[in-house]
Amino acid sequence: MKLGWFQKLGPGLLYAGAAVGVSHLIQSTRAGADFGYQLVWAVVIAIVLKYPFFEFGPRYAAATGKNLLFGYQKIGKWSVVLFFVLTFLSMFVIQSAVTMVTAGIVAEVFNVNLPIWSIAALVLGFCCLLLLVGKYQLLDKSMKFIIVLLSVSTISTFIIALFGDYDRQPEFLQLFSFNNHEHILFLIALMGWMPAPFDIAVWHSIWTTEKQKTVGEKITLKNTLFDFKIGYWATLILSLAFLGLGAVSFYGTGIELSGNGAIFTAQLLEIYTNNIGSWAYLIVAIAALTTMISTTLTCLDAQPRVMEATTGLMFPSLKKIQKSYWIWLTILSLGTVIIIAFFATNMKTMIDFATAIAFLSSPLLAILNYLAITHSSVPKPYQPKLLLKILSFIGIAFFIYFSLHYLAVM
Repeated sequence: MKLGWFQKLGPGLLYAGAAVGVSHLIQSTRAGADFGYQLVWAVVIAIVLKYPFFEFGPRYAAATGKNLLFGYQKIGKWSVVLFFVLTFLSMFVIQSAVTMVTAGIVAEVFNVNLPIWSIAALVLGFCCLLLLVGKYQLLDKSMKFIIVLLSVSTISTFIIALFGDYDRQPEFLQLFSFNNHEHILFLIALMGWMPAPFDIAVWHSIWTTEKQKTVGEKITLKNTLFDFKIGYWATLILSLAFLGLGAVSFYGTGIELSGNGAIFTAQLLEIYTNNIGSWAYLIVAIAALTTMISTTLTCLDAQPRVMEATTGLMFPSLKKIQKSYWIWLTILSLGTVIIIAFFATNMKTMIDFATAIAFLSSPLLAILNYLAITHSSVPKPYQPKLLLKILSFIGIAFFIYFSLHYLAVM
């Protein structure tokens, strides 16, 4: 029986689930709280210019039936090795950042008074159990509900917050300046994970091939891109909603968002309850918790899959090791707990560090994705059109310029 379009949705929503987390819940809200609506342009530009390189992941999977890592292999084995190195260097920091935020939300919502590393360990254990029991099918089915819940609660809260009465004071109305060192560092951190790090293009291609296995038929390029676009542009809408919440609730009030995960969560939940009512606390807490659990879960699933696939391409003999996914999952989980326990003293610092790394690696991954999708092994009808290629060149130039500028002002 032929499946309808709704049943074929999945990888694009998984993308949204992975993307709508730290970059939106934390960074976008901070951008609005610190600068009002002044950085809307940065959010829009980052998402628009990154579009081609994220789209190339599912496009390559639809064209070839394989994930994007095979496209890297077509370029040359060096590109697979490069991606392996970049992923290995960043995956512990990425997972630590998202897990630390999730642990902070758990601590606030459930009033848990344990060290943050122990809460993070419990969160990771819970996610590992879900992956063991449900695997891809659980991610695919649950994400549709999570994204709808998050979207409705966030957008409705922003609209209601617009009519709130806030005590703004002129001395706290900060203006963004390209001459301010701290402002530039935050701008790079904001765009680094807006809407997500480029690694997710590879994750998306893997989820797309997994989706094809579950539906038992090849999903057309049209349906693949439709699924992707729903998830992708939803991240833009939600990022602007979170930025707006920060702008209307914090900007100019003198209230500073905390770098502590639990305190930040309490401040964020207060925004919702102040504007909707105390009755909304439970609903909003569930939305925030499911948002970060979904991000933690999708990252925890995707990065071991990527490492398994990458090592398989670099060392074909390792394909015989059927449980290498679980080996990488264990390594990632233990490494994350160690980083949070011994090195992560401040949520804000951890996030800024992770997002900066993501932005600095953006030019390299953007170029690899472009070379993979335009390789001669990809059928011409599946390759991007001229407009998408032009946007790709503009994006690559933008990422290179800002990466060099960031290194110059560090």
